[in-house]
Amino acid sequence: MMAGDERYLLPRDRGPVKAYVRDLVDSRRNVLGLFMPMAILVFVTLLVPIPAVQTYATLLTTVVLLLMIFEGFLNGRRITKAAREKFPKETIRGASLGWYAFVRASQIRKLRVPKPRVRPGQPIG
Repeated sequence: MMAGDERYLLPRDRGPVKAYVRDLVDSRRNVLGLFMPMAILVFVTLLVPIPAVQTYATLLTTVVLLLMIFEGFLNGRRITKAAREKFPKETIRGASLGWYAFVRASQIRKLRVPKPRVRPGQPIG
């Protein structure tokens, strides 16, 4: 499953469309990749007894979270459009594919399953 072998993938990850989406997501660096580090930052700042630190950290986290949502929406639309162009005969549900891309992009790159096949910045054909 880690290597991306179709026989061992979960049903949600199977097929050429999903592989293409994974490659598109993995070929870019995303703000969404900051989700887990931001969650850790929020947890740590809750332990700091200084209200000003908590206030600024909460504000920063809120702004980054809004950027993540906006980027996720734009990425979902971009990736769905690219997948429909590459696979015109496939039935592609935009919301489903956009959510798949959103979830993939929000994971820390080293923890993604299956592992990324492309490096950031590498063009996808």
